[in-house]
Amino acid sequence: MRLERPREWGACWLALEMWNFLGLDNFWSKHLTPSRKGTNWLNVLKTLVTYRWISAGSEWRLHRQWFKSSAMADLLGEDDSIALDDTLYRCLDLLHAPKKDLFSFLSERWKTLFNISYDVLLYDLTSTYFEADSKDNERLKKFGYSRDKRSDCVQVVIALIVTKEGFPVAYEVMPGNTQDRTTLPEFLKKIETVYGKLNRLWIMDRGIPTEESLKKMREHNADYLVGTPRGKLSKLEKQLLKEPWKKVQENVKVKLIREEKELYILTFSNGRRDKERSMRQRRLRNLYERLS
Repeated sequence: MRLERPREWGACWLALEMWNFLGLDNFWSKHLTPSRKGTNWLNVLKTLVTYRWISAGSEWRLHRQWFKSSAMADLLGEDDSIALDDTLYRCLDLLHAPKKDLFSFLSERWKTLFNISYDVLLYDLTSTYFEADSKDNERLKKFGYSRDKRSDCVQVVIALIVTKEGFPVAYEVMPGNTQDRTTLPEFLKKIETVYGKLNRLWIMDRGIPTEESLKKMREHNADYLVGTPRGKLSKLEKQLLKEPWKKVQENVKVKLIREEKELYILTFSNGRRDKERSMRQRRLRNLYERLS
């Protein structure tokens, strides 16, 4: 007796059960019909999604390595043809058109299954780079501010909105030279169109909104929580020194200042203090090493 071609079954089965639990067949069966050559795009997508959940990597790795070590062929009743590299890439091309409808579908499913509300939304941006040269006809791959410290590489900027539970609501891939501050108005309009305007709190990094965009949000009675620039805080220093600390959690205390229509919150936490102290000590060590 000998063991031949062991395959991962349990995780693949569970991923397909989750797919069915979300009711994704109901959505994708309308958008991914089999090709004239008989390619079952729905099963190709299930393979891609399962791979991302279990062992995220490139489509090339899925084709060359992962599919043969998984039980996807047995569970889907397919052969190796659904994991050909060209088939995987072509399936990805089919996913862009129904993106808006997909998020509307998922939002309703999450609300039904998990009682998700959309009264608090978190908005942020990131970037990912390519080991490639920029071409004149490339619409998205551009040189820009690199969060990966790779200013020598072209990149794209990715904007993402999630609920407080971490469920994605919308995303957009933008040119790599997009400035953070220019992205907010479009997303505000998009979310208000889909989910309405009332009773929503936007949480953003302080580098995203401009004073002009915050002014427009106030005019539309939109609530937001955003980091305050240090320059603004220095103007409030005297007022902050007069205010008493209020304990809100164990190891967390705050000071509140109301100015016109804004409420400023100064927060102190032991965890943040330790992090800032560690960062400062690391910078000092680097300076000492350079001076010695």
